[in-house]
Amino acid sequence: MPGTTAKVLENLVNYTAIKQKVISKNIANITTVNYQREDVAFKSVLENTSGSDLKATHPRHMGTNQAGNPSDQQFQIVKDKNTEMVSGVNNVDIDREMAEMAENAIQYKFAARRLGDHYRSIQNAIKGGSR
Repeated sequence: MPGTTAKVLENLVNYTAIKQKVISKNIANITTVNYQREDVAFKSVLENTSGSDLKATHPRHMGTNQAGNPSDQQFQIVKDKNTEMVSGVNNVDIDREMAEMAENAIQYKFAARRLGDHYRSIQNAIKGGSR
């Protein structure tokens, strides 16, 4: 696994940890009057992780965001501007939040497992074999 893949997995672990906190906050505030649900901006995650690997082979190709290293990334928490009062007092939908929480847990387990496997393989290589 190349080093950039490990960085992408680290970013995914960080993203899912922040996403879990945001989802938990939304669920905790389901009965809070006029609370606006929050979400983590995925666009910035995608730009910062995949854009660094793209190469332009022609001057007319679209440029990439070379500004930052994927490990230096900041996740942006944004307010959901939907004005529909799903829960009766705010725009938090418990079914949606629970589904997002389940999906987020699966993403976290995947990234954590793959990252652990990567570092175990490095450790085995250093020790001189597979134990």
